[in-house]
Amino acid sequence: MSACPTLTPDGTAGIAEALKVVDCVSANAAASAFGRLFGPSGGLGSALTLLLTLYVGLLAVNLLTGRSRIGLNMLTPRMLALGMVLTFATSWMAYQSVVWTLLTGAPDQIASVVTGDAGSATATFANRLDAVFVAVASAAEAANTPAAVSPVTGITPAPPQAAGWTAGDVLWMAALLLLLGTVGVLLVARIALAALLAVGPVFIVLALFRGTHGLFVGWLKGAVMFAIVPLFTVLIGGAALALLAPIVTDLNSGTISMRAAVTMFLGASVYVALMVLVLKVSGTMVAGWRLGGKGAGERSDGQASPGVQAAAAGASGAAGSVSASGTAAPSSPLTSDRVRAIVNATRVPANDTGQSAGSDRRAPVLAAATRSYAAEQPAASALRLDRRVQGVGARFRSPPTRSPGKSRT
Repeated sequence: MSACPTLTPDGTAGIAEALKVVDCVSANAAASAFGRLFGPSGGLGSALTLLLTLYVGLLAVNLLTGRSRIGLNMLTPRMLALGMVLTFATSWMAYQSVVWTLLTGAPDQIASVVTGDAGSATATFANRLDAVFVAVASAAEAANTPAAVSPVTGITPAPPQAAGWTAGDVLWMAALLLLLGTVGVLLVARIALAALLAVGPVFIVLALFRGTHGLFVGWLKGAVMFAIVPLFTVLIGGAALALLAPIVTDLNSGTISMRAAVTMFLGASVYVALMVLVLKVSGTMVAGWRLGGKGAGERSDGQASPGVQAAAAGASGAAGSVSASGTAAPSSPLTSDRVRAIVNATRVPANDTGQSAGSDRRAPVLAAATRSYAAEQPAASALRLDRRVQGVGARFRSPPTRSPGKSRT
């Protein structure tokens, strides 16, 4: 592990240096945590061996009992998952090269491509923010500098105030908002992502079992959320700093008025609001993410899963079993257009007593229609089956043989 720089007590290092320190400390802390978890002398090495043995044992039991079948569509995903878990949970080089680099370096690379920066887009944004903060702080100090003593009265004139606030006080509040909006989002996201990646191997192992797979999904969503927060912070914050650049230039050009200070304070407030929106947008994006691109109850072809279809069929059958009088009728498999037409034809309005007046006449008709339909179904099914059998057998039927006593004339 390399020695990391430290922050100065007076805060002169700036946001760019703070980001470098946080990145270095986070990488060292993650490597140290990985070694303590699943390293050669890690505390969870025996637990990992036990979980992998249990996973293979459950797979063997399912194969022996017939609950699973040996095939490529079953073994390939399981073997791939087992290999990836073993790789990322036991090798720091693999974990650092894939998981750590992907979640910490990919967003910065995307931001560099979008902004056109040759180096790190996050470092460039931090340097620009440091320059803006220094300019606003210098303007605030200049606004609070006492004016020269008046030669006429011999009194130092007080700076202009509005509701007890001077222009320097307003500018200091604007500088604090700029600093808080960046440190409260960018640095906090970096630290939270480092904490999630430090315990990442534990959740990767939990992805093997169906009961704990949800913990892995939750960890992955949280890590992705804190990974994309710096991306949107750099893009949106860079645009906001470009809009604030003319205001900062006017502050250092001459006398600082209260109007210019309030304008800068308003721009800093908008900047903080944009940083809050970055957190909200990142959370919304991750909340709508479904692993595999499928939602609950959906198949890859966009249709409902068999369980959902069965539930919908059961609900429609239950709704159809309720009669017109409001009472539940027993469901029957003999439902067709012919039977429903006969039932609708024999339906008569109810009398004042709430009972059907033609129920005694309708019952024999319904019973006859049901028996007729039930008698026709086996015959129709047998006829269709016989035609299918004959059609299949005609393809493999041997040609007719001629008797040897007959000759062709």
